[in-house]
Amino acid sequence: MQPLPSKRARRVCVLGGTGTIGRATVAALAGRGYEVVCFTRSRAGAPAPAPEGVSVRSVDFADPRSIAEDGFRGEAFDAVVSCMASRTGAPRDAWAVDYQAHVNALEAARGAGVRQFVLLSAICVQKPLLAFQQAKLAFEKALVESGLTYSIVRATAFFKSLSGQIERVKQGQSFLMFGDGTLTACKPISDGDLATYLSDCLTDERRWNRILPIGGPGEAITPRQQGEFLGKLVGKPLRLQCAPVWLLDSIIAMLSLLGCVAPRFAEKAELARIGRYYATESMLTLDPKTGRYDAAATPSFGTETLFDYYQAIVSGVIAAPERGDHAVF
Repeated sequence: MQPLPSKRARRVCVLGGTGTIGRATVAALAGRGYEVVCFTRSRAGAPAPAPEGVSVRSVDFADPRSIAEDGFRGEAFDAVVSCMASRTGAPRDAWAVDYQAHVNALEAARGAGVRQFVLLSAICVQKPLLAFQQAKLAFEKALVESGLTYSIVRATAFFKSLSGQIERVKQGQSFLMFGDGTLTACKPISDGDLATYLSDCLTDERRWNRILPIGGPGEAITPRQQGEFLGKLVGKPLRLQCAPVWLLDSIIAMLSLLGCVAPRFAEKAELARIGRYYATESMLTLDPKTGRYDAAATPSFGTETLFDYYQAIVSGVIAAPERGDHAVF
C-alpha cells in the first residue's frame, strides 16, 4: 500500500459532508490545506447547501455509474473520508446506505485511483444486535479487504444525541432516564474533536490499516451524572424520573406483533430496539474476554467535554442542536 504524496495539496472526497459531523470534518480538512469535494445524496428539489469554499456534487449512491461520472468525473483524488450514515438505522435504510452506498463509493474510488479511505463507523458495532450495526460491519470488512490504506474510526456517543433534555430541565421538568440512570456510560466526543481526529488519520501512519475506537476527554459519564449537572447548571431543583427497561420491551413486543400485519410497524419496532440498545448498552470499549465495557480501555481524544457543551448551550453561546434519529430522549 502506497502512502499519499506529501509535497502538494491533496484532494479529498468527503461523503456525508453536509451533515453535522461532516461539516466539521470538511472545515478541519480545508483548514489543513486540503482541496475538498463533497459528494452528497441526490434529492428532489434544491441541492444541499455547500460548506463555504467547498464544492458539492450531487450523486446517486445507489448507482455506481453516477458516483463515477457525477462524482469523481475522471479527476484525481487522493483519499475518501466518509461521514455518511443512514438517517434512521432501520434495516432497509441501513443496508442501502451503511453498506451498499459505501460499497458503491468504494468501488468507484478504486476505479478513480484513490489510495486511502477514512471511515467514520460507530463503537456500538462491537456488539452487533441491530441491522445498522451489521450493515456497518459488513462494509468495514469490505474496506479492510479492498487493498486501500484504511482507517476505521469507531466513535462513541455524540454531543447532539445527549442534548435533548436541556430545554425540559430549564423549564423545571424532570430529567428522564432508564433504570437508576447508571445502566450505561459513555465518553462523548464533540463534532470538532472528532473532525480533527478523522482529518489527522490521513497523515498519521499509526492510524493506518487499523480499527480505532475513540471517545472524548475526561471520565466516562452516566445519564444520571448528565441530569445532575444540568440541574446545577440551570439552577433549578432537579427531578430525576426513572423509566423501567421493561417498558421498552413491551413497546417492542407490541410493535413486532403489529408488524406481522402492517410492515410499517415492523420498522417502528426496529427503531424501538435501537432506543433500547442505547438505553442499556454503554458506548465504551467492550472487553471480549469479560463481556464488560471498559472505560479505562476506551481511548480519549480532544479538549471539549459534554459539560462544556451543555454550559455553552444554556448560556446562549451556541444554539441547541437538531437531534438525530437515534436520540433516546
